[in-house]
Amino acid sequence: MATNQFHFSMSSYLAQKLCLNLGLIAIMVLVLLPAVLQAKVPAGFKQAIVVQNLVNPTRMAIAPDGRIFITEQAGRIRIVELGNLLSQSFLNIATRVDSRGERGLLGIAFDPDFLVNQWVYIYYTSKTPVIHNRVSRFKANGDTVLPGSEDVLLDIQPLGTSTFHNGGAIGFGIDGKLYIAVGDGGNPDNAQSLGNLKGKILRINKDGSIPADNPFYQTATGINRAIWAKGFRNPYNFAVQPETGRIYINDVGEDAWEEVNHGIKGSNYGWPFVEGKGSNPQFRNPIIVYPHKPDAFCTAIVGSAFYNPIKDRFPADYVGDYFYGDLCAGWIRRYDIATKTNSTFATGMGQIVDIQVGLGGTMYVLRRDGGILYSIRYGN
Repeated sequence: MATNQFHFSMSSYLAQKLCLNLGLIAIMVLVLLPAVLQAKVPAGFKQAIVVQNLVNPTRMAIAPDGRIFITEQAGRIRIVELGNLLSQSFLNIATRVDSRGERGLLGIAFDPDFLVNQWVYIYYTSKTPVIHNRVSRFKANGDTVLPGSEDVLLDIQPLGTSTFHNGGAIGFGIDGKLYIAVGDGGNPDNAQSLGNLKGKILRINKDGSIPADNPFYQTATGINRAIWAKGFRNPYNFAVQPETGRIYINDVGEDAWEEVNHGIKGSNYGWPFVEGKGSNPQFRNPIIVYPHKPDAFCTAIVGSAFYNPIKDRFPADYVGDYFYGDLCAGWIRRYDIATKTNSTFATGMGQIVDIQVGLGGTMYVLRRDGGILYSIRYGN
């Protein structure tokens, strides 16, 4: 890995400090690289490398025309088209991005009307005027950005000294609103406050204005009216299910539990008062939890995607299932919403940071170490 290591909050503060030890990181990479050849998927499925040598990839989004846009932490967006990594960046704002720790270019989404208006939305850590996370949109011009087209939609409150817990996922709901996942910035108290946007899921209009039907519109003020749900630690990924609009949010835990939460308007998910499932009725419990293992180097939930493509490639019983992974353990799990059961789908996938499903039913998995994009298909 590069010196500018991307840190998830590990199972403890001690683990965070360990991640800063470059010697340990080098050893970790040497251990994980053979996993390129050790990935295991169910019988009948095939896993393959699409491209590699991306530089610290953080997220991906699939355009309506099938191109895959991949964000790199330092501030570049790369395009994979027909299985090839284009040499020219779609966007390069590296000089404007603070990419220390968990900061950087962290999120990307396409306008629901992208084929008409060409808007691409991103979440990144801006250096100016003070270090803070920002949501902007840019107009695409083929495989590059239209120069001068940045439209700043939302500037989140300035960050503190901690470089951890930035969240970064963005995506559109079926209501046409842009949802934004923001970490607590390393300060747990932020998650419960209506006085800032940190530790929250936000909801804004495509032009950056705030919908008047947001749940805290009358009780919060200014940009804080964008709050849609609160009580999160580091919601690194979320996914929206087509047709139903169901939103599942992955929240990276501290010392005990990783969570998948069902996103509900106005809900409080309990951080920092509860991690995992609790008994306080004012907090909404997660639908999926899994524990940290005492002997694990780290634990960090990532992903995520519903399997609802336009054209199904997986067996019929996979349709509608939710897939999520763990960056440290290198597995992908499958959650059957109807039966509320979890099962292992893939192992040995390395440092997963994102999972997406293409329009044609292929699953794509983005791996940080080695900068690899995998495809997983069923059958020939």
